Amino acid sequence: MKSSSTGGLVYSTDGGRMCPECRRVIAECVCKAGARATPAGDGVARVSRQTKGRGGKSVTLVTGLALDPLALASLGKQLRTACGSGGTVKDGVIEVQGDHCERVVDVLKKYGHNAKRAGG
Repeated sequence: MKSSSTGGLVYSTDGGRMCPECRRVIAECVCKAGARATPAGDGVARVSRQTKGRGGKSVTLVTGLALDPLALASLGKQLRTACGSGGTVKDGVIEVQGDHCERVVDVLKKYGHNAKRAGG
């Protein structure tokens, strides 16, 4: 086995995930790996439906939220649970399987986000 100077610690039972650079808990990371920029967004969540490139199946997309990746993943989980369907978070865009635009807008407004329908 190769031994490196920084070690291989990535998880600790005390604090959870650890940054491999500064060896602190991810929430308290001070190095460049922990200082990821929040994605650009104007604060308006745009909810649209897309079928392009998906074999005719529709997907509800939520774009424009300026949240960090952990908060975005958590919001995506809440939206998928509210709609009762699957989905994912890719490149700052929340994807929910199926046509759930109105339900997603209602849930986003309930959580205090400025949401509006986009597209036709």
